[in-house]
Amino acid sequence: MQPTHQAFWPDRLPHAIGVPATSLWDNLAISVRRWPEKPAMVFFDRSTTYRELGQQVDALAGALSDLGVKRGDHVLVDMQNTPQLVIAHLAILRANAVVVPVNPMNLAAELKHYIADSEAKIAITTGDLARELATASNALPPTERLKHLVVSPFTDCLDPATRETPSMALAWRDWLLKVHPLPTLEGGDVHKWAHLLALDMPPPEHVVGANDVALLPYTSGTTGLPKGCVHHHSSVMHNALASNLWFGMTVETIALAVVPMFHITGIVAVLHAAIAAGATMVVMPRWDRDVGGHLISRWKVTSWINIPTMIIDLLASPHFKRYDLSSLRCIAGGGAAMPQAVAQRLLEEFNLSYQEAYGLTETAGPSHANPPAHAKQQCLGIPFLSADARVVDPETLQALAPGQSGEIVIHGPQVFQGYWKRRDDTESAFVELDGKRFFRSGDMARIDDEGYFFITDRLKRMINASGFKVWPAEIELMLFKHPAIQEACVISTRDAYRGESVKAVLVLRPTHNDTSPEEILAWCRQNMAAYKVPRQVQFIEALPKSGSGKVMWRLLQQKEDQQQ
Repeated sequence: MQPTHQAFWPDRLPHAIGVPATSLWDNLAISVRRWPEKPAMVFFDRSTTYRELGQQVDALAGALSDLGVKRGDHVLVDMQNTPQLVIAHLAILRANAVVVPVNPMNLAAELKHYIADSEAKIAITTGDLARELATASNALPPTERLKHLVVSPFTDCLDPATRETPSMALAWRDWLLKVHPLPTLEGGDVHKWAHLLALDMPPPEHVVGANDVALLPYTSGTTGLPKGCVHHHSSVMHNALASNLWFGMTVETIALAVVPMFHITGIVAVLHAAIAAGATMVVMPRWDRDVGGHLISRWKVTSWINIPTMIIDLLASPHFKRYDLSSLRCIAGGGAAMPQAVAQRLLEEFNLSYQEAYGLTETAGPSHANPPAHAKQQCLGIPFLSADARVVDPETLQALAPGQSGEIVIHGPQVFQGYWKRRDDTESAFVELDGKRFFRSGDMARIDDEGYFFITDRLKRMINASGFKVWPAEIELMLFKHPAIQEACVISTRDAYRGESVKAVLVLRPTHNDTSPEEILAWCRQNMAAYKVPRQVQFIEALPKSGSGKVMWRLLQQKEDQQQ
């Protein structure tokens, strides 16, 4: 029996919740009736009330239906965080269809896979990305191409005065204010967003419920072509409502919506959680530390779900003292471990306990989270509401004792149905334990004596140095303690003697640019077991990151392998 965490469960919170029979769109309909004049979104200096949001969602749902979208059809959304993304996402659900969110950083060669694999015939995007989508579609066989492309310039949802305010980064102005010519879609039609909404077509009858497919997000594709994860309304609904309970999101919450809403965390713990609560989202199209600091101060943001790199970046801003963070009540996130030194600074200077959480695309976001009153640093937390999570031996699937590293497996209503059109991958991703279907995460962790989970690494990222198993995540967290290091990524390098050795790829703080590799190595020798000490140190200007802010360690590993 693995250790219990019940003693640390948040006060007055149920251990499991039921899932409503309604769809995700019903949450918007309820919030529109309850809070019609309350701001649902703020985009720089323009507010959109829940009444206005509901009207635009209905109008776009009606237009999509008129273009031929039917129950269960897949509609691709390729956007940065904007009001248009929120409207499009909800309108697709309103039209009884399925949202296929894609990373707006993808180029045409990558977008071809999402269009063809998802079988989407309609895509919605912004003007700056429309050409890439059209190019991707045009390169596909005629039967796999898009039939309709809906395009919105950012200016559709921008206040004209925004260009003169500090809410917008100077470097963003040409990007956000430029109007791009519409591309040509071979074998299909391109539609202007504003024109479709102006038609004010009546939406179809809403007939889907909890057991219908709502979302088809794709995995990162780090081990092959991205795979679509089939999520019903019920799995997304569960974690949206559970996130509100766990992180305290209410109708009074003002949430900074900067985590990308093409990513599962942004979709579930920000977009759908906020809509269900009747909260207000302050929408940022991408991260900029000074824009973020300004918006938190300007709108008195109370909740900020983020990636630790954002916190590190904001605290390093030369303008940091200008910003007022006193309104923040909840600051949480995941995707990477929060360095202990940064978490401690948040606690000591701002009385903010950073709530680390853990989840995957396959689990609709959180499967683990730290209890707000009993959070541990550099920790995944404890199993989330309704989740049964265990650490097992990846070979025998037997439960492991506290302190032993094994694979995280997860059962619960937030777990996806399976991979789209990939029966073999789906079968291999699940295992039956005690009569329940568990998802195999592929992540390695250990459980402490109080039932908290601590990541050790992914199964395939282990470095084997002369038989010693080295977990890169552990070394990265240790490196963050060095005062000169701003970002760190640990990869393996070939070693004729040891087989593999450790290499640290580092970004130095601007105040420590004179630090040498030898100084880093000397510090490591003083603070790490000998087999963990990097044999090589490389300084670079910035670590490569995905659109969701995660460090792309595999890209660095591939470059290293090619050089050897």
